Amino acid sequence: MKNQPHERTIFRKVFKKALNISGILVCILLTFIIIVNGTMIVKSYIYPDKVPDFLGYKPFIVLSGSMEPTILTGDLVLTREIAAETITKDDIITFSTDKNTVVTHRVTEVVNQDGALSFLTKGDANIGSDASVVKPENLEGKYLGRVGGLGRFAMFLQTPIGMLIFVVTPLCLFIVYDLLGRKRRSKQKGNREAELEAELAALKAAQKENSEPEAKGENFPS
Repeated sequence: MKNQPHERTIFRKVFKKALNISGILVCILLTFIIIVNGTMIVKSYIYPDKVPDFLGYKPFIVLSGSMEPTILTGDLVLTREIAAETITKDDIITFSTDKNTVVTHRVTEVVNQDGALSFLTKGDANIGSDASVVKPENLEGKYLGRVGGLGRFAMFLQTPIGMLIFVVTPLCLFIVYDLLGRKRRSKQKGNREAELEAELAALKAAQKENSEPEAKGENFPS
C-alpha cells in the first residue's frame, strides 16, 4: 500500500506526457493537412484548367470499380507527375479524358508513331479497351499506391459536418488543452516562486535571530 501514491504519481506523469505528445502529433497532422489543402486550393485558382498537385503528387478518389480488384471503389489513390517517355506497358496511369473527368487505368500498349507518343489503356475489370488513346498532355501521373476506403473518408471530410468533426473540433480541443496547460504551468510557477520567497524570508529571519544574540554578547560593561 505504501507504493500506491508513488505509482499514481508516475502514472499521472506518463499520462500527461502521452497527452502532450498526442497533442503535438495532432497539431503537426492538422498543419500538414492545412498546408496541402491550401496549396492545392491556391493552385486550382491559379491554374483552373489543371489538376492541382502538391510537390508533384496528386491524390484522387476512386468513384468506379473499373480497376477492381487492384483498385476498389472508395479508395484514395496517389499519383506522381512523371515524364511520358518513362511510361511502359502494364504501368497504371492517371489521365484526363475531359475537363472534369480523370481516369486511372492500366497501359496495355505504348504507341510511338513518327515520334508522337500515345498510350492505349484499359480498366482491369473492363471487357474492352478505352475508346480514346491517351496523349502525353493528358497524362496526370503514374499510380503509386492506394489507401483502401480513404476516398470515402476524404469525401466526408469535405462536407461541413466532416470538417467540424475531424478538423475544427480537434483543433479547438488542442487549443483549449494548450491554454489550460499554460494556465496550470503559470500557477505552478507562481506557487514555486511564493515558496522560494517564503524560504528566503525564513532564512533572513533566521539570520537576523542569530545575529541579535551575537550583538548582545559583545556589549560588555567597561
